[in-house]
Amino acid sequence: MRYLNSNAYFLKKVNISFLIKLPAVKDVWLFNCIEGSQSNLLSQSFKINNLSKIIIPDLHISSISGLLGLLSTLNLIGRIKALHIYAPIDLKHYLDLGKKYSKTSFSYILYIHSLHNGLIINEYSCRIYAINHHDIYEFFIVRPEKHGTFHLDKAKQNYLLPGPLYGKLKKGFSFLFPDGFILNGYHFTSSNIPGYQICCLFSSFYRRKIVESIRVSRVVLFI
Repeated sequence: MRYLNSNAYFLKKVNISFLIKLPAVKDVWLFNCIEGSQSNLLSQSFKINNLSKIIIPDLHISSISGLLGLLSTLNLIGRIKALHIYAPIDLKHYLDLGKKYSKTSFSYILYIHSLHNGLIINEYSCRIYAINHHDIYEFFIVRPEKHGTFHLDKAKQNYLLPGPLYGKLKKGFSFLFPDGFILNGYHFTSSNIPGYQICCLFSSFYRRKIVESIRVSRVVLFI
């Protein structure tokens, strides 16, 4: 199980899970749920109860073998907040049969979202798009550029009054005054935080789509 950061690297190990930990909130998102996922999550530094989303690309046993165990573990620790699972539509039947066989019910609400082509998650300035390729979903994680911190003291030193002008300057707008003076918004903010695109490709076979994705992505995962 790997954390996802902003460095570019390749993963060529078959049958793994990886996590996205959002910096602004406590939520953790899990991609794939292999055998032993629950024990791996328990060994991490964050609380397992912060897991809010599980994204599963296909119904192969290697992708879901740890799912029932993880859901049962969450039930045993007394989880009460809802959990969202994004997976192919037939996952619901697998979970229903698993609960019936083990005579288990969960103490929390489990939402199962059927995957489809296009935008599937849009939260905390993070968007995840899914594309179906031969019954396996591949994902594109997009985080837009964020504006830098606005320097209020510098604006006041230039005798700029609070108001809508502050918002425009924070976004990098420039203003040309009648006397030719240029007020550049980038002089009043810190450097912008760059956005990024992460491609989660679940096949290592050469395809034109993979090559095109690598050209615009900071991280490429082959799982």
